[in-house]
Amino acid sequence: MKKSLVKVIAVTGGKGGVGKTNVSLNTAIAMAQQGQRVLVLDADLGLANVDVMLGLRVEKNLSHVLSGQCALDDILIEGPAGIKIVPATSGTKSMVDLSAAEHAGLIRAFSTLRDDYDVLIVDTAAGIGDMVVSFAKAAQDVMVVVCDEPTSITDAYALIKVLSREQGVFKFKIVANMVKTLRDGQVLYNKLTKVTDRFLDVALELAAIVPFDENLRLAVRKQQALVAAYPKSPASLAFKALANKAVNWPIPAQPGGHLEFFLEQLISSADNNRERDVASE
Repeated sequence: MKKSLVKVIAVTGGKGGVGKTNVSLNTAIAMAQQGQRVLVLDADLGLANVDVMLGLRVEKNLSHVLSGQCALDDILIEGPAGIKIVPATSGTKSMVDLSAAEHAGLIRAFSTLRDDYDVLIVDTAAGIGDMVVSFAKAAQDVMVVVCDEPTSITDAYALIKVLSREQGVFKFKIVANMVKTLRDGQVLYNKLTKVTDRFLDVALELAAIVPFDENLRLAVRKQQALVAAYPKSPASLAFKALANKAVNWPIPAQPGGHLEFFLEQLISSADNNRERDVASE
């Protein structure tokens, strides 16, 4: 049975502390609540925290896969709303210093998964290191989380610059996170686009404005996702709207010519499309 195409979204932010993992998890869970089969990759390989944030017990992680002790399927754990999580390690320097070949091997391993998924959300590490760049380039959509701090805007710009000039990524979805009002979110987005329009050849799209929400702190203390613990809170409603929008982002009809997650499915789909085109001529 041919596997369906998987929508792959990398969630990144340039710097730490912008709420990237909360955006990843809450969007993933909101998608699952809509009936999507969602897989989350904790791609902060040396400082993993997805399992901790949800109070989940992890027995094996990506380090066991990379060492050949088990397959990717063997380490998956189930989270809220039935999402599946690929856990990484915490405090393991060797995982931070993976080679380009090891990054590629990890990305290819997703094509070996037994189960079918609709969406893969990749929660990247902070910064603009090789690991972040590898995972962002291998995704179909790059979602950049920014908050209203000068360092957040500066670091988001630096990440967009690296991905566009060195990796050929030209489209970015922007999430204005932890803002006081919708207007503040729009102003924050405008600040970023003002700089990118001047210096870079990229297209930005405001994907979501997520308000500052005191309930988020309470949910974190409970080790629960906000959309599960406080589903009607202001930020939860924003995450649900983002999930609804992201579900409808199109999946490319063919591979992009570089290493991608679930590349085999993309190639198979492109081949089938060509065969249908030939048959109809």
